[in-house]
Amino acid sequence: MSATIYLTTILLPLGTILIVFGMKYWSAAVQARTSTASEEAYRALAEKSVAAEAANAASLASIKAELSTVAVSLAAVEKILKQVE
Repeated sequence: MSATIYLTTILLPLGTILIVFGMKYWSAAVQARTSTASEEAYRALAEKSVAAEAANAASLASIKAELSTVAVSLAAVEKILKQVE
């Protein structure tokens, strides 16, 4: 009986230490996976942002071209109206 108690008192603290280190390892592994997933999500968001900015730049260039066409047309209309007066 005393051998069982002796082994129990030796193995329980050792088992506790192993469980604590196992939990630390598991926690670090989960944190690393979460960090990797977060970085991948951030990278995807950055790529979408760059694509959206490029699309906005193209739209802005198109709008500027259209506006210059409208300005030329307006100048022509103003010239004609001044000639009519």
